[in-house]
Order: sequence, then structure tokens, then C-alpha cells
Amino acid sequence: MPLSPTATRELLASLGHQPKRFLGQNFLVDGNIVRKSLELARVAAGDTIVEIGPGLGTLTAALLEAGATVWAVEMDRTLHAHLTESLPPEFPTTFHLLEGDAVEHPLANLPATGATGEFKVVANLPYAIATPWLDAVLSGPLPARLVLMLQQEAAQRYAAMPGSKSFGAISVFLQAAYDVEPGHNVAAACFFPRPDVESRLLNLVRRPVPFVFSPAFKALVRTCFQQRRKQIGALLRARVAGDGAIWRELLRADGLSEQIRPEAIPTASWQRLAAALAPLA
Repeated sequence: MPLSPTATRELLASLGHQPKRFLGQNFLVDGNIVRKSLELARVAAGDTIVEIGPGLGTLTAALLEAGATVWAVEMDRTLHAHLTESLPPEFPTTFHLLEGDAVEHPLANLPATGATGEFKVVANLPYAIATPWLDAVLSGPLPARLVLMLQQEAAQRYAAMPGSKSFGAISVFLQAAYDVEPGHNVAAACFFPRPDVESRLLNLVRRPVPFVFSPAFKALVRTCFQQRRKQIGALLRARVAGDGAIWRELLRADGLSEQIRPEAIPTASWQRLAAALAPLA
């Protein structure tokens, strides 16, 4: 069970540790949310789970107690030391902890043999690294499921629909590979220290045939969204080799014009453009 706010304060004090805002250190103190995270991820004995920023180990312990093998990455040296002392004695073969930056180690050094099989991600993501970390994960290998604790703003951006102001490059990359299933809102009171914003458990399930964009095309999409008020025709003419016949025909086939803006192009159309423009981009 998670520690209460009082017990969390006492443990942090015993470690001589002050929560670091820049690392997104808001510790979960609500057992219902821990249970909901495992429920959404459908965690079962024998599962392989990647966790980002395990902190004091509340979620980590619940995953291990459910019979999962956990590969975790923690950047904070004090918390890494605490986890190293507290969890391996009880879970000597199923808990693997890396000290490092999750953006550099997005899957916590999960072995290649494990990464080629099924694995899931269950994590309370620091806001500052959420998008670059997710972008790295979407390069593959792809988890079967991701249940991510995020600030509401980030969760809304990732799940945004074409035509909305929140729809962006990361929305395209994510939704090409994952379906967004019903998640769960999380109140600020569920954390210590209490954050200034509400959070959400984003529930992502890998599509039957997920699409992974190439690094070159992802760079093109990012550039287009950085100039999201410009028309797609002007953006592609400036950045894609050839006379434009291929992308013009693809846009027409999808009922889209050259005057459409990047934020209004559906994810499926971006996928078709990526497949067609690979030799030209």
C-alpha cells in the first residue's frame, strides 16, 4: 500500500531528501490509484514491466507483488539508493534498477531478448521528459500497453483529435501506433507534495498493426507542426524533393487540399504520406 502523506514526509526526512520539482517528484499516496494503474495495464504474474522514475517505490512494490518482473530507471541518486536497499531483498530476481536518465534509457535497459517479446510500461512520468521519452519509445520496440500518469495537459495533447489546437506531431506519432482507451482522472490530492495541476492515467493499447514513422519523416512532421498555420502544400514543396505529384495525389485521395494546415490532417493521411514519400523526403 502507498505511504500516507505523513509517512511519506517522514520517510523523505529520514533520507534527508527534499522533493525536486524539476524532476517531477510528486509521490503517489493513494492506494486506489495504484490499483487502478495495475488494472488498466492488466498486470498479471509473469508480465515484464518497464517503470520510469519509481521514486519511493510505491508503484514498483505493487507491480512486484503482482508477480511482474520490473525494469526501472531512476535519475535521483538518493532515491536510487533507497530502492536498491529496500526492494531487492524481497524481490532479488524480479527487480532490475538502473540509475540514469529515462530519455537516454527509455526502456530502462530492458534486454534485447526481452524487448522482442511482450512487455508493458506503467509509469508516473515527470512532465519535463514526457514528450521526449514517449517519442523515444515510439521508435520501437513497442510495448503492448502503456499506462502513464501525466499532467492533464500532456494527456490531452497526446490524445487530441485532428483539427484541434492540441493536435501535434507527438499526437500523430502516438496515434499511429496506439489506440487511446478509457483512462482515469487523478486529483492533485493523490500526491505529496500536492502538484498545482490535475493528472490523468493515459491508457494506451498497441494497435493490431502499429505504424512507426522513420526518423526522417518524423523530422518533417515536426517541422510542419512548428509552422502549423502554414498550408501543407507550401510546407511540402519547400521540404520534399520532386514535383509534388505524389503528395498532391495522396491528399486528393483523402479528400484534402493543398490549402489544409498540418493540424487538420488525420493520422492515417500522415501514415500514407510517410509510406509514399520515404524515397523523396
